[in-house]
Amino acid sequence: MREKWRGAWAAIPTPFGADGAVDDDALRRYVSFLCDNSIDGIVACATTGEGATMTLDEKRHVIGLVHEVVAGRVPVIAGVGTNDTRTTIENGEMARDAGADGLLVVTPYYNKPNQEGQYRHFMTVADAIDLPQIIYNVPGRTGTRCMPQTLGRLAKHPNIVGVKDATADMVFASQTRIEAGPDFLMFSGDDGTTLPFIAVGGVGAISVVADVAPKLMHDIIGLALANRYEEARVLHEQMIPLFKALFSDTSPIPLKALLSRSKLGFPPTLRSPLFAMPDEQAAALCEPFVDLLDIMKG
Repeated sequence: MREKWRGAWAAIPTPFGADGAVDDDALRRYVSFLCDNSIDGIVACATTGEGATMTLDEKRHVIGLVHEVVAGRVPVIAGVGTNDTRTTIENGEMARDAGADGLLVVTPYYNKPNQEGQYRHFMTVADAIDLPQIIYNVPGRTGTRCMPQTLGRLAKHPNIVGVKDATADMVFASQTRIEAGPDFLMFSGDDGTTLPFIAVGGVGAISVVADVAPKLMHDIIGLALANRYEEARVLHEQMIPLFKALFSDTSPIPLKALLSRSKLGFPPTLRSPLFAMPDEQAAALCEPFVDLLDIMKG
C-alpha cells in the first residue's frame, strides 16, 4: 500500500444535476477521464466533493459508483470526518462497505477539541474501522489543526498511515516528518506549495488542480519524487495561473465553473449554501484555459 499511495490524487467534485440529485452519467465520465489521464488516486465525498451537504445514502452511492468505475486501477478513499466521533465512525463504516480502500478523516471543526481530544477522536475511529486512514489538517476550514507531536503519537496506530496537510507551512510539514517518521505518508493539501512540500518529505498531493490537469500534477510530483527538481519547477511555474484560478473563490466554485465548460458534460450545480459564480465571471475565469478545457473529453 505504501508504495502505491503517492503521486497526484484527485479530490473529486460531485456532479449534481439541475434537480439536485447526483448525476451518475457525469460521474462515470469524469472518473474514467481521470483514470485515463495518469491520476494516481481518487478521494470522494470530501471538501471538494461537497460531502458536508450530502446525505449518508448519497455518499454511499457516490463511493460505490466511483469504486465500480475505477475497477482497481487506482486507490479510492472517502472523506468521512465530522466534528462528532460517533458520526465519523458511522460514515467510515458506510465507506468501507461501499468499497473505499481508505478514509480521509478531517480534524473536528467547530468544537475545537484540544490535542488530547483530537488524539482520542482519531484513535477511536482507527480502532473502530480496519482501513488505512489519512488525517486531514485544513485549519482554514476547521479553525484547528492536529499538531506534529500529536501526529507522531497517532502514527503508531497501524491504521493511521498519513496526513493531508493543507497548512501551506513547510516548517510544520518538516516537524511532522520528524515526529511521525519517514514511513508516515505526507500528502500536500495545498496545490500551490506541492513542489516544496515534496522536498521536505511529501509523497504526493490530494489535489483540486489534478481534477482538471491530472497528467500535469502527476508529472510535477513524479519529477520531484525522482529528485528532478529543475524539470518539476518548469511545470510548476506553468501551472501557477491554474493554481490561482482554482482558488480565486471558495472551492469547488471555480472548479465546477471550469469543468462545466469542458467537453466532459459536467454540470455546474453546487449545493447550497454554495452557488455557481455568474456567467460573465465564469467565462473570464475560464478564458485563459480554453486549450486545456478543449482536450478534456469524457
